[in-house]
Amino acid sequence: MPMPSYMIDINSDLGESYGVFRIGADAELFPLISSANVACGFHGGDPKTIDATIKAATAQGVRIGAHPSYPDLVGFGRRAMAATPEEIYADHIYQLGAIDAFCRVNGVTMQHVKTHGALNNVAMKDPVTAEAIVAACKAYDPNLRIFVLPKTEMEKAALAAGLPVVREAFADRAYNADATLVARSKPGAMITDPDEAAARMVRLVTEGKIATIDGDDLTLEADTICVHSDTATAVAIATALRNAFDQAGIKVKAIGNQ
Repeated sequence: MPMPSYMIDINSDLGESYGVFRIGADAELFPLISSANVACGFHGGDPKTIDATIKAATAQGVRIGAHPSYPDLVGFGRRAMAATPEEIYADHIYQLGAIDAFCRVNGVTMQHVKTHGALNNVAMKDPVTAEAIVAACKAYDPNLRIFVLPKTEMEKAALAAGLPVVREAFADRAYNADATLVARSKPGAMITDPDEAAARMVRLVTEGKIATIDGDDLTLEADTICVHSDTATAVAIATALRNAFDQAGIKVKAIGNQ
């Protein structure tokens, strides 16, 4: 009997280095992923890094997306800020433009948007923040795919605006029962064992289920899987994913190529 056919995108947050400060295993991850979320300069990334990241990703056939955030270089975009909807909207337009400019001069198309860190965490629960982000994406380019966590205000806002939605899961993060991610400050929030991460993601792709931090099963839709580049075992996790997916008959392909 032939093996069932499955398809998934693997994405990673890249280009987060800033000047001489190096973050993430970008070069090692490019051959293992299919989509790159490129930092826009607000939490990481600078013009030279953005350009180099897009060039390197394109050379490996990796599709490009923008990874906008709060303007928080010192906190790496992981601190919630008291930004108004108007500020969030304008900040997103600004950051999308930065990535798109470098995509254009490198002859590639920006395919998606994935909001970073604390801003994404806020937008998952706050409809006003989610709507400001979605409005910016729609105003900039209504064909941009928006990466969202399922069952969140971001998903709801994107669907209401008629934007293409890509539902995201995380290989290196633990889940709460409500489908949100366990806060990084809590024990067990990070999944660092490559074999554990791979087994969880194979089950998610083939069965649509993942174990929560409490040990219960959560039903979840996923079109793309993220491996954070700054996780200590990121390269080992991505390698384990690719090997496990090959064995399970899961094809890795960028969303835009499906």
